[in-house]
Amino acid sequence: MDNEYLKRTLVFLLSGGQGERLYPLTKDRSKPAVPFGGIYRIIDFSLSNCLNSDLSRIIVLTQYKSLSLDRHIKTAWNLFPRELGNFIDVVPPQQRIDNNWYRGTADAIFQNIYIIEMERPDYVLILSGDHVYKMDYRKMIRYHVENDADMTIAAIETPVAEATRFGVLEVDAKNRVTGFREKPEKPKPIPGRDDSAFVSMGIYVFKTEKLVQYLSEDHRLEGDNDFGKDIIPRIYGSERVVAYDYVKHEGDRAYWRDIGTLNSFFDANMDLVAVSPQLNMYDRTWTIRSNVEQYPPAKLLFDADDRRGIAVDSIISHGAIISGSRVYRSVISPGVKVNSYAEILDSIIMNGVKIGRHARIRRAIIDKYVEIPANESIGYDLERDAARFTVTNDGIVVIPKRFIF
Repeated sequence: MDNEYLKRTLVFLLSGGQGERLYPLTKDRSKPAVPFGGIYRIIDFSLSNCLNSDLSRIIVLTQYKSLSLDRHIKTAWNLFPRELGNFIDVVPPQQRIDNNWYRGTADAIFQNIYIIEMERPDYVLILSGDHVYKMDYRKMIRYHVENDADMTIAAIETPVAEATRFGVLEVDAKNRVTGFREKPEKPKPIPGRDDSAFVSMGIYVFKTEKLVQYLSEDHRLEGDNDFGKDIIPRIYGSERVVAYDYVKHEGDRAYWRDIGTLNSFFDANMDLVAVSPQLNMYDRTWTIRSNVEQYPPAKLLFDADDRRGIAVDSIISHGAIISGSRVYRSVISPGVKVNSYAEILDSIIMNGVKIGRHARIRRAIIDKYVEIPANESIGYDLERDAARFTVTNDGIVVIPKRFIF
């Protein structure tokens, strides 16, 4: 049954987000291309979910600053033989409909409706390339088919106080969508659970003929050309729209983070260094794939009392050298060199960064190829840091790629 539905499913992966709230990490790349967890890019999670779910007809829609993402997909995801009908195609705006770039999530699909007509799927799965999560899409597609739904929306239970940041679904006892509000001041709770609300994860399954109908109607109307702002509010009253309870169906593997801000990006990375992280990157039954650069193994050096190379509660990627320095609760990416007497606390250090002797780093995100001078201090004087770098309202210091001191 699964394979029958999967072969008739086409995936659109929306990957054109500017990621303005992730700046300066998005200065030279789109949000899905931002490095995460040492060796990954954010988009690797959605693509790995597709691979693990046996979905192999995938259209990646790109737009802003797409070079980094294009290169990553070509090197890490050149997997599927097209002669067998499998593919991952990267598609920038084609301007087949008009001369505009994609105006919204729905418009991005509408401008590529010719791909749907060419591939002729029975079902269309629409994903976002800027979420970190694990999900078996087979279960959601099966749920969609068994419920004879026109549209199925993946939903996750969220405390009411936090639901104001998302699109909130109102459902009946059978999870039929009876209302939808984008970022409401007073979210409506789940029936029988006054402290929780269902929020949309931005993951949708459609019957193909219904999707084409909704997109065509939306194109003729004034609006944002967006699924959350336009299409869902317009159709839930007249069409069969159901909510898919992500946590209920995913079980222990359930983990989802919308990496929309620097603070949420930092927190999601810090989740990984927990003793038993909810997002288990070591689960061989549901692996996350990426482009792994060719480096030697990581190395920790020296064992003198004042010059001991140690790393505690941290991720240390291949090619990293911890030379007589101390690393605590941090994510160290490939090719990082931490020189003697330096200390790193609660930080994310991206590829190729060099940390000078006696430097102190605390609660920082340091993008690729930055050289931190000897004796430099980051994260200890936020007023001084704010004069040079981005500092979030949670006190996270962000140093952009290739910054020169």
